[in-house]
Amino acid sequence: MLKIALTIAAFAVHTAALAQATPVGLWKTIDDETKKEKSLVRISDGNGVLSGRIEKLLDPTAKPDDVCDKCSDERKGKPILGLTVIRNAKLDGDDKSVWTGGEILDPNNGKTYRLRLKPHDGGKTLEVRGYIGPFFRNQTWIRVE
Repeated sequence: MLKIALTIAAFAVHTAALAQATPVGLWKTIDDETKKEKSLVRISDGNGVLSGRIEKLLDPTAKPDDVCDKCSDERKGKPILGLTVIRNAKLDGDDKSVWTGGEILDPNNGKTYRLRLKPHDGGKTLEVRGYIGPFFRNQTWIRVE
C-alpha cells in the first residue's frame, strides 16, 4: 500500500512540475538591454496555439494611454496596455520543451520577430528569443503566476 501511495505522490509531483514547464501564465518581462522590468504579459493557450498580451506596464516612464505608433499592422495606434505581443506559437514538433512558429512584437520599435519560447528552472523563468534572419535577441522573463 505504501508503494502505491508513493508512486501516486511521485506522479502527482512530476505532473505538477510538467504543468509549470509551459509558457502559459503571467510573466514579468525584463528588457534585455536595460535589465529593467517593463511589463506583465499573460500568455494563454487557445487549442495548442499560444498568444500573449500586455496586462500591466511596469516601466515608470510608460503612460497607460501610450499607443503602438511604430507598429505597421492592425496594432498601429492601439494602446500598448492590452496589446497582443505574442501570436501563433506552437509546441515544436521535435523538441517538446520549446514553442516556435509564432511571432513577437516589440512595441517600442514596432518590429515583429520570429519567436522561440523555452521554459527553464521548472517553469520559473522563460527564455524568449526573437529572430530576424540569423540575428536574434534573448530576454529572460520571470513567472509571476
